[in-house]
Amino acid sequence: MNEPVVQIKNIHKRFHENEVLKGVDFSVYEGEVVCLIGKSGSGKSTLLRCINLLEIPDAGEIRVFGENILDVRDVNHYRSQVGMCFQQFNLFDNLNVLENCMLAQQKVLKKSREDAEKTALHYLNKVGMQDFVNRSVRTLSGGQKQRTAIARALCMEPKLMLFDEPTSALDPEMVGEVLTTMKQLADDGQTMIVVTHEMGFAAEVSDRIVFMDEGQIVEDDTPENVFRNPRSERTKAFLKRTNFGTV
Repeated sequence: MNEPVVQIKNIHKRFHENEVLKGVDFSVYEGEVVCLIGKSGSGKSTLLRCINLLEIPDAGEIRVFGENILDVRDVNHYRSQVGMCFQQFNLFDNLNVLENCMLAQQKVLKKSREDAEKTALHYLNKVGMQDFVNRSVRTLSGGQKQRTAIARALCMEPKLMLFDEPTSALDPEMVGEVLTTMKQLADDGQTMIVVTHEMGFAAEVSDRIVFMDEGQIVEDDTPENVFRNPRSERTKAFLKRTNFGTV
């Protein structure tokens, strides 16, 4: 088997007296879609943020693309290879849709305006936002903002995409359009790690489900095994609360 795109060994992370990650081991291979599930506060988002160096672990090792990222000197260059989509979109309200997708290409990748615009238009079309390129992001719906954020991340042509509960800030009727976009990325073979509470999406799209609880990975298996035949009592209890699966 090829070397993992992401390989995490014995990661610990503490915020004051609260130990959020307690010796996590975790790997993701090229082309995999891995969904992290679990109750709020279980450590899912912290794990994701460690992969993008938005949080620095207290102990352990994180290797991405074969490199120990805790030794990386040029964090911006590293992050240019890792797309990140947040709950709250993190778009620039003073820019329009197209400009949001061009900015990092020009600043980080040093692309010309012409090349950045060409790439931006390609990915905005891919996520169905081609008719909104000149719109101020202030005027967009939540679903449109999140699709713009996904396009912006894709413009950097990352080897890995991270999604931190990308639908949690959306009205229910807008969730579907974002999940459809993410399904398309999965179908295209994009390597993705997704923190989500959307169990249906996780079951349909992911290659693996990772269930976290109290800072540890409790279960790591195929969607069918996790949802239909979970091994852990903690997994069973969680799925029962979500009214998903057959447990």
